[in-house]
Amino acid sequence: MSLNREYILIIPARLKSTRLPNKILIKILGETVLKRVWFNCRKAVKEKDIYVATGDKKIINYCKKNRIQTIFTSKNCLTGTDRIIEVAKKVKANFYVNVQGDEIFVRPKSILKIINCCKKLKNFFVINAFTQIKSKSEFNSSSVPKVLFDNNYNLLYMTRAPAPANKKFEFTKAFKQVCIYAYPRNVLKKIKKNKKGKLEKIEDIEILRFLENGQKVKLINVEGSEVAIDTKKDVLKAKQILKKNIKTILYN
Repeated sequence: MSLNREYILIIPARLKSTRLPNKILIKILGETVLKRVWFNCRKAVKEKDIYVATGDKKIINYCKKNRIQTIFTSKNCLTGTDRIIEVAKKVKANFYVNVQGDEIFVRPKSILKIINCCKKLKNFFVINAFTQIKSKSEFNSSSVPKVLFDNNYNLLYMTRAPAPANKKFEFTKAFKQVCIYAYPRNVLKKIKKNKKGKLEKIEDIEILRFLENGQKVKLINVEGSEVAIDTKKDVLKAKQILKKNIKTILYN
């Protein structure tokens, strides 16, 4: 694959999820998690620009049956970012948009906002989406990465700990990561595959690898999704949301 494009959208996918194995192929109200993510991505960009990146043949076979484009990546990829680094060696593009495979409620308009911002910033920044935290439970949850940024929305740090915190550790106002990223090709070339930084290892947040390598990350405010699929509780919550919004769940 050598076609040079402005961008491609990649959905990294694997079966060996620690908290919920095989979650990508779990069916929620008759449709798999992966297909729901792909369907929302398809509302933002053309099918020819969407790829599922995976090292699992089961996912490859599923995608073939459902006419979803795939790119085979090695099984030893530590993160979705490492899969993107591999993809960048096979498909040339100015930048690569990463939508996490468990974000079944990702807004197409949020994806488009990230793409448009990447075009304007002319490939100098890694871009990550974020939104405001609305509940104390989210603020205290280790499953929710909190973002800290300067006045120009440059990422200062990202952590699973409740932050920013006052002396009483009360929840006042905070923001969280939304798992849509954009990586310029020239930046990806500087990042080593499967070489986690010290902070990235501790927090288990892949975007920190870029900060640790001195790369600026620009945050873009988008509308957050209701829930990402990480646990069995998330599956149940997603079912409730889909049942309640069965007629209006198709976002603009």
